[in-house]
Amino acid sequence: MSEARYVVDVKRVEKALKIPQEVLDEIKGAVGSKMISSMRREVVSCPIRGEETPFLVCFSCSNFIRRVSGKVYCRGLPLG
Repeated sequence: MSEARYVVDVKRVEKALKIPQEVLDEIKGAVGSKMISSMRREVVSCPIRGEETPFLVCFSCSNFIRRVSGKVYCRGLPLG
């Protein structure tokens, strides 16, 4: 397993964010609906994309390693 290059804080926002349907379909089997609705209000400052990204998009990314205590561990490899 590769080590994390970045450790990024998870932040809460007031309004739930729009998540692409393919991401939701991918996550539905692994995470319950209450947890998904809670995670829709969380964002991370993505070091790869250089912008605020919804946590559920980050969770489905190939660079995602784990989330522990409000921090996301990211491999930091180029996407695509």
